[in-house]
Amino acid sequence: MTRADKQFVQELDQALGKHPEKQQIIAEYRSHVYDLMQEEDVKESYEEIVKRLGTPEEIAAIWQGEANVTPKKMQLLFVVLNILIFLGGIFLTIVYNVYEVEWIEVLWQRLTAVPSILIIVYTAFWGLLGYEIGKEFGSGGLKILRKTFTYAVIPNIVLMYLIVFKLIPHQWFQPFLNGPFIIVCILLTVVLFPISWIGYRWGRKASV
Repeated sequence: MTRADKQFVQELDQALGKHPEKQQIIAEYRSHVYDLMQEEDVKESYEEIVKRLGTPEEIAAIWQGEANVTPKKMQLLFVVLNILIFLGGIFLTIVYNVYEVEWIEVLWQRLTAVPSILIIVYTAFWGLLGYEIGKEFGSGGLKILRKTFTYAVIPNIVLMYLIVFKLIPHQWFQPFLNGPFIIVCILLTVVLFPISWIGYRWGRKASV
C-alpha cells in the first residue's frame, strides 16, 4: 500500500466512525483504490484518489445516510402516511357534511366527480411502498414488505368493515358508496399486496 492509499483509508476509517458496516466499506474502497492505481494514466497520489472516488468525508456521509434507513423507520413511514391519508379523508368528509366551507365543497365536488383518479393515486401509493423497500433493502426486503403491508392495510380493512355493516352514515359518502365503487374498493384491497410486490421487484432491480 502506497502512502496515498494509506492516508485515504485512514481518513475514511476516521470519517466512518462507528458505522456498523465499517470494515466492509473500507475493504470495498481499498479494492476501488487498487483498481484505480492499475490504470496507466492515473498518478499515485492522494489528490487523484479523492478526485476519482470523492473525499473520505463525502463517502462517509453517503454511507451514514444509508445506515439511517432502517426497516422499522421504513415501516413506520408508510404506516403513518396511510393513516394520514385516511385521517385527511375523514376530516374532509366531516367538514363537508357538518360545516359549510366553500373551498371544501369545491374540493369535494371535484374529488367525487372523478373517483377513478383517487383509485389510481392510492394504487400508486402502494406500488411506491414496494418500490422503496425493494430499492433500500434488496433481496432482504420481502419480509419487511410483508410486515409493512400488514400494518398499513389495517385502516383499509376497518373502513371496509364499517361500510359493509353500515356502521357509518352512508349518505355522507355519496356518490362514492354505490355498488360498483364498493366492489372496486374490495377488489382493490385484495390486489394491493400484488401491486406492492410488483413495486418491490422493480425497486430491487433498481438497487443492483
